[in-house]
Amino acid sequence: MNRVSRWAQVCLAVVISLGMILGSGLTAEASNKGNALSELNAGVAQVLYPTSASASDVIKATAEELNITFDKDEDDETVSDLVMANVKNALNLREEPEDGAKKIGKVYKDCGGTILELGDGWTKIQSGNAVGWANNDYLLFGDDALELAAEVGITLATVNTTTLRVRSEANTEASVLGLLPQGEIMEVVDDSDEDWVCIDYEGQDGYVSREFLDITFQIDTGETMEEIKEREAAEAEAKRHVNYGEFTADADEALLLAALIQCEAGGESYEGQVAVGAVVMNRVRSSAYPDTIHGVIYASGQFTPAMNGKVNRVYESGKIKQSCIDAANEALSGVSNVGDRTHFRRNNGRDGLVIGNHVFY
Repeated sequence: MNRVSRWAQVCLAVVISLGMILGSGLTAEASNKGNALSELNAGVAQVLYPTSASASDVIKATAEELNITFDKDEDDETVSDLVMANVKNALNLREEPEDGAKKIGKVYKDCGGTILELGDGWTKIQSGNAVGWANNDYLLFGDDALELAAEVGITLATVNTTTLRVRSEANTEASVLGLLPQGEIMEVVDDSDEDWVCIDYEGQDGYVSREFLDITFQIDTGETMEEIKEREAAEAEAKRHVNYGEFTADADEALLLAALIQCEAGGESYEGQVAVGAVVMNRVRSSAYPDTIHGVIYASGQFTPAMNGKVNRVYESGKIKQSCIDAANEALSGVSNVGDRTHFRRNNGRDGLVIGNHVFY
């Protein structure tokens, strides 16, 4: 693909969001020709933060991983409607384009939206359900916005068949690591093969047939003030008691953390499992994140397993690996083998502390 068409593709991707096309079928493995991102099966889809426990999740991905090139020919005058927040924590969306106007929502670090009306000092944008004016000093436009979107966005694969086998290698003779139900959402590690997609399966590489996946590239978005109030109320309730079952609040939070560790690093070493727990606790202690385990895990733009409901299923099943429970308890006790780092992702060569298949930064 030449540079002009690639640039046009990226610009188009940021102003459209194609819905996931759900299908049906039996336990499946087959092939599907073509790269889904190149075919624009989905654009930069803005993720809405639900008010339920299944918060949206966006894990950062580099432009190289997403196979996006930001070079363009000088005569290409395509203009993107994408806007990205350029802040350390969050920027306010206001009812009118002036300081002191009523706040109607917030857009957080690494979140994006669509330009509705561009002004000299203020721009009206839509980010998720929030529509309002933002100060241009705290926004990125054009090439800068596209570059940041490619860096912090994520490619996700959604299962569109009844049950899908996860293989240890990209062939039907390889051993089965597990089964994914319809609607399961997984982070894409490698999307370059015509027939198979490499996904992050509990911290290790798993391979699934491309034919039975819907692949989307997504960025995270902001919240309205009403959504923020609802989320904070849910977090306050969770702080008193995560689940009205038989466990005490402390035990519930420990099990919730263990469930997340299993989803993110169940296939990693014990050291890698402790590291994931330490990242969660570092966020709890940081002023930039919610101050509860529940709030961190289900906050907008955090963990894929929380978004797709897998954390809830593992938690409710009671089938949590003992090593993950031990790792959660160790992290809760204050142990951190990643220092004060608050992020991790699949190791893609970026700077950071590498433990197993993850890099912590």
